[in-house]
Amino acid sequence: MRTLEQWFSEYAVSHQNPTNKLIHYICVPAIFFAAVGMLMCIKISVLNLNLPVIENLAFLILMFVIIFYARISLLMAMKMVVFSAVCLVLTDVVSQYFNLFYFSISVFVLAWIGQFYGHKIEGKKPSFLKDLQFLMIGPAWVIQHLFSRK
Repeated sequence: MRTLEQWFSEYAVSHQNPTNKLIHYICVPAIFFAAVGMLMCIKISVLNLNLPVIENLAFLILMFVIIFYARISLLMAMKMVVFSAVCLVLTDVVSQYFNLFYFSISVFVLAWIGQFYGHKIEGKKPSFLKDLQFLMIGPAWVIQHLFSRK
């Protein structure tokens, strides 16, 4: 299994251009937020029990997402728990003013357009076209770079 540093090194190969990096710093968190928002709209019940922790698909999927990060870095898993919690709170705020599903789809589409534009500027294909796991590495890479002490 690759280490987090190995994932980041490979991801960084197609993220060198400063404009592409800036676009990623905006669009990757937006995509993560939008995915959480869309998943929040899918209500579920677990074994017909009213478990408040798992009331929609977002909580269930985020548990698996955090497990993915914990397998490669406990520190990154903790950072992603915080980021995921922020996204959950923001989805609640957005849902008070907008239809969360339509808002999330709009953000998702616009952010992906931004991502592909960034890669056009970069001149390199998105990493996830090589390995879908890079869809999980992107948010961690952004969190690491936005909050690093460098």
